[in-house]
Amino acid sequence: MKTSGPRLYVSADMEGTAAVCSWTQVDPANTTEYPYYRRLMSLEVRAAIDGARDAGAGDVLVNDSHASMRNLLWDELPDDVRMIYGNRKPFSMAEGIDGSFDAAFFTGYHGAVGTQDATLDHTYTSETLRETHVNGRACSEAMLNAAVLGLAGVPVVLITGDRACIEQTQAVMPWITGVIVKDSIGRYATNSLSPAYARELIRAGAKDAIAGIAQAQPFTFEPPITLDLDFVWTHNADYAELIPGFERTGSRSVRFVHDDYRVIFKAYVAAFRLAAAANAPG
Repeated sequence: MKTSGPRLYVSADMEGTAAVCSWTQVDPANTTEYPYYRRLMSLEVRAAIDGARDAGAGDVLVNDSHASMRNLLWDELPDDVRMIYGNRKPFSMAEGIDGSFDAAFFTGYHGAVGTQDATLDHTYTSETLRETHVNGRACSEAMLNAAVLGLAGVPVVLITGDRACIEQTQAVMPWITGVIVKDSIGRYATNSLSPAYARELIRAGAKDAIAGIAQAQPFTFEPPITLDLDFVWTHNADYAELIPGFERTGSRSVRFVHDDYRVIFKAYVAAFRLAAAANAPG
């Protein structure tokens, strides 16, 4: 197994993959479009790893971070990578991170819920959550996950996805290398690069990102940390409010405050999962 060079962590989502513009393309229950697009997702992750290794990266851990979190095709990845596969992970899209990594890549990412012209925009879930704010900042998945990595001192140095996602992320992490694979037209259409050309750009961007690690910074939130959640329905907030530490701040909103972002993140995951249970028929 390769061990020399910077150690790399990859969190791989799917909505930001080149050409993706529909939920059916990223839904594991779909038997027509999904199999093709999961392969494109896998090949973009491979391109990112190959580019990192062009720049001398060593060990790689991939965290499959989309939906069921059982999407990536093993036979499309290098034989020596390790992968976290499956869901119900305490730190979800940021599971497995620790201080032994030198840098992280976010592949196939997308814009935060409510972002204009962002393919399939959402923040962890669009079924129950309208907005997620941390310390008053509207957050995307990239920001929330980067802050988990930041506690371990690991900077995110590459993100791939649509233009809205890249610009949104670079606004708070200006050191990050962004690879734009498509321009979104509303929420359900894109003007996309060909998947093959997108992979070329991802490989080149990954190489540049590893070469620029010294300029990157871990992303963190300053304590005390305030998590504000605005749900779609009042019954979602009814359930989230049951979790110790959450307080009701409005008909559809709750708040959680803590000094440790790890606690904040786990509370966030618990809240949107429990809130989803409230959507079951009464």
